[in-house]
Amino acid sequence: MRDDRQNFVLFAVIAALILFGWPLIQNRFFPTANPPATKIVDGKQVALPKPGADPTADSPAAIRDRQLVLRESPRVRIETPTLRGSINLRGPRIDDLVLVGYNETVAKNSAPIRLLSPAGAPEAYFAGFGWRADGLAPPAADATWTASSDVLAPGRPVTLDAANATGQRFRIQIAIDDGYLFTIKQTVLNAGTAAVPVAPYGFVNRVGVSKDPDSWTIHTGPMSVNNGAAHYDPNFTDVDEAPQRFTTQGGWLGFTDKYWLTALSPDATQTFDGQFRAGANKAYQADYIVQPKVLQPGQSLATSARFFAGAKEVRLLDHYSDDGFIAKLDYAIDWGWFRLVEKPIFYYLDWLFRMVGNFGVAIILLTLTIRAVLFPIAQRQFASMAAMRAVQPKMKALQERYKDDKVRMQQEVMALYKQEKVNPLAGCLPTLIQIPIFYALYKVLLLTIEMRHQPFILWIKDLSAPDPATVLNLFGYIPITLPHFLAIGVVPVLLGISMFFQFRLNPQAMDETQKQVFQFLPWVLMFVMAPFAVGLQVYWITTNCVSILQQKLLYARHPGLKQAAEK
Repeated sequence: MRDDRQNFVLFAVIAALILFGWPLIQNRFFPTANPPATKIVDGKQVALPKPGADPTADSPAAIRDRQLVLRESPRVRIETPTLRGSINLRGPRIDDLVLVGYNETVAKNSAPIRLLSPAGAPEAYFAGFGWRADGLAPPAADATWTASSDVLAPGRPVTLDAANATGQRFRIQIAIDDGYLFTIKQTVLNAGTAAVPVAPYGFVNRVGVSKDPDSWTIHTGPMSVNNGAAHYDPNFTDVDEAPQRFTTQGGWLGFTDKYWLTALSPDATQTFDGQFRAGANKAYQADYIVQPKVLQPGQSLATSARFFAGAKEVRLLDHYSDDGFIAKLDYAIDWGWFRLVEKPIFYYLDWLFRMVGNFGVAIILLTLTIRAVLFPIAQRQFASMAAMRAVQPKMKALQERYKDDKVRMQQEVMALYKQEKVNPLAGCLPTLIQIPIFYALYKVLLLTIEMRHQPFILWIKDLSAPDPATVLNLFGYIPITLPHFLAIGVVPVLLGISMFFQFRLNPQAMDETQKQVFQFLPWVLMFVMAPFAVGLQVYWITTNCVSILQQKLLYARHPGLKQAAEK
């Protein structure tokens, strides 16, 4: 009896550590897919602002400030199906870019995502291209270039021209597709009397670190592909300490957020030096410079590069990578160890969504598909569980008989397993198979922009965020802010209920303490899972419901198993 009390106290301590310590572990290793997109206030759903965003992003003051900066220089408009913005002819710079297909929040009047912003405006973030001034006199950084057109659009490239006093003419031709890819062609014509070294460069400069946390599960910040491999380090802290440099032929470098990316990719045939470095006022820069070449009088030299600035859409990144535009650009999505499982699950889930038009329903259909594939294995698992329940009275008798001789008791139990043809580990295989699938779905919900702001039903406006309908404050009618571990929504409660009934199908514990532990465990897991994406919880609830139905089917087909278990 004393041992039972000690075991129960130990379980209570472990449960408390899970409830209070899990948020610390989760934030570092398993962050939820997104912060809540909405909040229930007085029973009504209210859209929340984007966490960490410029709080005045939608206010007239911020818009005027940015517009004032934009009006200070001549510009070429950018108009594509996915992008709106402009190119600054002073520099020149690509420093004004809005993603028209994505909004800051789920509110109907939400502003679109702003990716690039000019220097001097809030959250400056811009790209530029030029030549090193080492034996060459390129146009000054504030020189105004001449544009061949006032609009850049797919199929309508723009050519920018400038010259210096020593006879060299400079040209930057910019083209854009209907996605997020700019093609940059830099040309120098030497009309002077002496040979000059030509070393083209490109850079991306941003003020401030990523608002998305950098964790063990997902990398945000500086990223590069060099020497044939993707590198998810250094991070911003490393760059603060010292510049991070590399030399490679082919590849790219830039900055990645959870859903957005800027990436510079010089000509794959050229060797270049890349680096990340920090500047004043928390500014960070990724830049490259191509190995210099000597340009003789009367000749010209052209180099090309590509610049990606946009959303990390899986299909589009795969297209740019597979079709040779930018090598390994698809690695900008940090799939991690289970990449071979995660991408097929994403593509199948995305296909289901295109068929049914609702990602929640698509997740349910994905679950049913996985359970159908695992049906034979699951049936063997349930049969093994039922057999274990049937032999437990005999196991308990053996434990009572040999309670003072642990070695003999283990021998007798193993002999009983052999006699009854029961394998206690047979039920583990389906669970082990589901672990990478469950983790893969977690990563898909965490990483892919296709899941961002996807509604399900009723109050669930974002499957990649936690359930906003918190129960303990009566859905917002009680005006209190709950601690993180008590913000339990309706869907996590349903998850706990489904786990409770699912656990009842497992072999019953042989002592009262273990029975109490298994009665409490579903509710502990309910608290653990509450901060995760609703889509993940929908998957788990569906899995539990299917498991219950499969067990009922097993007992219907083999009533002897049920009778033996009941005895």
